[in-house]
Amino acid sequence: MTTSETPRQVETTTEDLLRHLRTPHKFPELVLEAAYNEDEFDALATDCAFIFRHKRRYYMTYIGFDGVGYRTGLASSTDLVRWEKEGMILDRGEAGSVTEFNAALTWIVRENDLFGDGKLKKFDARYLGTYHAYPQAGYETGPAAIGLCSSADFRKWRVKDPFLRASDPDAGAWERGGLYKSCLVEHAGKYYLFYNAKTEGAPWTEQTGLATSKDLKTWKRHEANPVIPVGPKGGFDDVFCSDPCVLRYGNTWVMFYYTLSSDGRARDTVAFSDDLLDWRKSNEILIDVGPPGSIDSTYAHKPAIFTKDGILYHYYCAVSPAREKHIDAEIHETRGIALAVS
Repeated sequence: MTTSETPRQVETTTEDLLRHLRTPHKFPELVLEAAYNEDEFDALATDCAFIFRHKRRYYMTYIGFDGVGYRTGLASSTDLVRWEKEGMILDRGEAGSVTEFNAALTWIVRENDLFGDGKLKKFDARYLGTYHAYPQAGYETGPAAIGLCSSADFRKWRVKDPFLRASDPDAGAWERGGLYKSCLVEHAGKYYLFYNAKTEGAPWTEQTGLATSKDLKTWKRHEANPVIPVGPKGGFDDVFCSDPCVLRYGNTWVMFYYTLSSDGRARDTVAFSDDLLDWRKSNEILIDVGPPGSIDSTYAHKPAIFTKDGILYHYYCAVSPAREKHIDAEIHETRGIALAVS
């Protein structure tokens, strides 16, 4: 089997699929952590990884938080384990712009095959990504909007105005509080944008929905949104179903996402679809929180998936209580990128 091929899928049951998606082996330390330097864009946290391959190296885009808002950085690796930061690739915009306080690139359109090369696709000689931006300074303050961005080299990005907002006339009650991370899939000439959003007020519920387009200009929300709703009270997914990461395994579409439950813990799970529209939950926790003292004792969430030589690399955002005092203020948590493998 070459790395550009997807293994022939013969699995028909959820359990058969899950056998290829489980990653029980966690690395005990973060693979990408905050700079803890007030001059850096990722001074306080690293979050929301996205992994791809370009030529002979692997790359990770990630969000950095500095106390004001999000900006986006790039790291590279030769082995998918040791990562070297290369700096910021998407800065905040000028005063009055939609990205004045936040510029969080979360996805670049890539090959769909879960067990393929993981290379990026180009459209009119440019890479195509999605970002979200919150309208105020602070940690995810105000209702964010989602927009497209493009790049000739995946290092310098041109941002377009948002095309999806919580205030849109066709937005449902489930998303009126604001939009979050998006995942853009191109399949058979059609674009599928999966995104999570929240209800208004606090405490809120987060669920995952879908919007589609044939030309990247006109978007239609799926009439059956949210496609991944929260589960029944008492389940591990009864508060959030968020941060979709959609890839294809054979004839089955696979959505990795995270849940938040009433116990206050966030965990990664997965759902399946035959057509990108109707989804069935696996009801299995793929990445659970760790024991006290571990890097993911609070949250183990926000999946980013990549495969190499048949091995599945499941990156996620690990959160634990702060281990030390950083910069000039008390940081109440340590938030960085962690890894588990099959």
